[in-house]
Amino acid sequence: MARPRTIDEYLATLDDDARRTLESVRASIKKAAPAAEETISYGFPAFRLNGKLLACFRGAKGHCSYHPMSGKVVAAEADALAGFDTSKGTIRFPIGKPLPGRIVARLVRARMREIA
Repeated sequence: MARPRTIDEYLATLDDDARRTLESVRASIKKAAPAAEETISYGFPAFRLNGKLLACFRGAKGHCSYHPMSGKVVAAEADALAGFDTSKGTIRFPIGKPLPGRIVARLVRARMREIA
């Protein structure tokens, strides 16, 4: 199968539950950063702002992931991310339970401050 060229193409490859979960995350990113450009980066849905990656998300077997494109953001927002499975640059959450919009907004704003 060819690599997706758009976020819609990527989401179309997922099952319904994963697609709905990630569509919620996508909407939260768009709301927090309306000027960000949708793109595909490293084969996954991403948003770019001022030429720099702002956020990336993806579906995986058994979970979904959000990547703020900065390990500093995950560390700075550790309190808000309590209860989520995290690593230096990844937040994992269950399919069917999207990362809450308020948390996505915090992550996006933190990354936007880095980019600025």
